Amino acid sequence: MSSILVASSFCRSFLAPIYNLRTLKVGGVRGSSVLKKRCLCCRSTASSAIVNKICSSTSNSYPPYGRLLPCPIENTLPRVEHLVVSEGGPVLEYISNALEIPPLFVADLIHFGAVFYALVCPDPPSTAAPEEMEIYRKYTDRSVLSKRPSIKGKTRREAQKTFRITRTDELVETGTYLRVHVHPKRFPRCYEIDWKSRIIAVTANYVVLDKPAGTSVGGTTDNIEECCATFASRALGLSEPLRTTHQIDNCTEGCVVFAKTKEYCSVFHGKIREKTVKKLYLALTSAPVPIGIITHYMRPVNIAPRLISSDFISGWHMCRLEVLECRKVRWPSEIAQRKQNVDDCGWPNRESAYECKINLLTGKTHQIRAQLAARGAPLVGDSMYMPAAMSEMQFPGLNPFGSNKREYEEDEVWGMEGWIKAHGKEPSGAIGLQARHVSWDDDEQQQRRRHSYEAGSPWWR
Repeated sequence: MSSILVASSFCRSFLAPIYNLRTLKVGGVRGSSVLKKRCLCCRSTASSAIVNKICSSTSNSYPPYGRLLPCPIENTLPRVEHLVVSEGGPVLEYISNALEIPPLFVADLIHFGAVFYALVCPDPPSTAAPEEMEIYRKYTDRSVLSKRPSIKGKTRREAQKTFRITRTDELVETGTYLRVHVHPKRFPRCYEIDWKSRIIAVTANYVVLDKPAGTSVGGTTDNIEECCATFASRALGLSEPLRTTHQIDNCTEGCVVFAKTKEYCSVFHGKIREKTVKKLYLALTSAPVPIGIITHYMRPVNIAPRLISSDFISGWHMCRLEVLECRKVRWPSEIAQRKQNVDDCGWPNRESAYECKINLLTGKTHQIRAQLAARGAPLVGDSMYMPAAMSEMQFPGLNPFGSNKREYEEDEVWGMEGWIKAHGKEPSGAIGLQARHVSWDDDEQQQRRRHSYEAGSPWWR
């Protein structure tokens, strides 16, 4: 059987929440091993027998799977499978047989947005094994591709573009590439929140949410179910999902604006580009921060941790923030930290913290976190940037871009790599950062209207 898989929209039903449909528990996914490299598997749906298996790690390495809900308290190690369809058919059946996991679990993965496809397999990495390259060449040979009507008129790059599979009854044809995130990143905090109580404002065009820490604004690559946009949409009984207009980190709480329509989403994006959206933050730092404007330059690499330099470097992005206030406060109580799952980063002095009011002048990812850590005042609970700040305090000059930087003339790359290794992991819970206030102007009926919203008390008060 051979059928063409067409790109589906990303819209899903928000009236029937997934947690009303899940009845079985997740079965022992904790402790699974992680695949060391990308691997291509070519399997047949004709039977459960594996035709060609090239994965270095077999399915028997993993405990039995049940369902994705209830949500586990802790995330499991990543498991991403790369498949090339050897015989066309229903995508759910194919994945279930190929990876030897239950159909209901595959259905959950599709609902979570954890399954992707491309009409033609993307180019393998340089580390691909000979067997993997053989599969790639077999299904991307020009004579084979010329017989597939689904890619007629498409360039190779267009045919290799990935799309999310949104329905369990979709069909895949022979040669289709599949990427399955078997262990999507989970957000148990979503199920603990009274989402209606977090709504700040609802208008005809937008919704303002006081986002809880430990949640994703619009979802991740492998999980578009457990996010603020989905749960806020359901709390409001909306038939169409809210649209993300901007992002704040998962570990940050505070004001987030969602658009109710595609048109207003575009309008708000324009305001962000024109820098007419004003954002004020509250930051809880581990050391005092001087009042005034702080300027750094961020390495243009979209990978955490974000490296910044106190000196200008050509091609690096300028980051500016203004510290409006900085006052001494008590370090958060153990109860407050436990409730928000704040990471213990080992900061030596926990008698006092400092609450800073910050005007964000540029909006780069991790900007406030990286800039304040570079000034020796990392945010409370920031397990990524606080370890690096403490290392720099203990070994001045470790940061090759800091004020005490040493010269790494013999091996500049080693200096950068050593500094990257000094950083920790992304926080699992809250950090001392709140998007306190958001405001912008709209022209309505030839009159300018001011929109201004403020979040509730930060978690540490």
